Amino acid sequence: MVLRITEHEGSDAGVVLQLEGRVVAEWAALLEQACTELLSRRDEVSLDLAGVSFVDQAGVEALRRLSLAGAEILCTSGPVASVLEGVGVHVTLDTQGEDDGRL
Repeated sequence: MVLRITEHEGSDAGVVLQLEGRVVAEWAALLEQACTELLSRRDEVSLDLAGVSFVDQAGVEALRRLSLAGAEILCTSGPVASVLEGVGVHVTLDTQGEDDGRL
């Protein structure tokens, strides 16, 4: 399965990238590149991981670097959040899940 990235306007100066699928290998690198570009020109970048089913080591490292660069990591409670928190990635838990109307 590929990683689908959908960009949504967030707050006045922000953007939300909604991720669906698996954050693995080459997809993690593409995500990091796209998000790094957004971080250079937007005040706020959030990554919504509610639709992510799996993150491999490359994905974990990319998300860790993006978090350190200032991206907010939004995630529902579960295995993906547990893995990220386990390596020190700050995760904002989304208790409402995928159907919260944030588009």
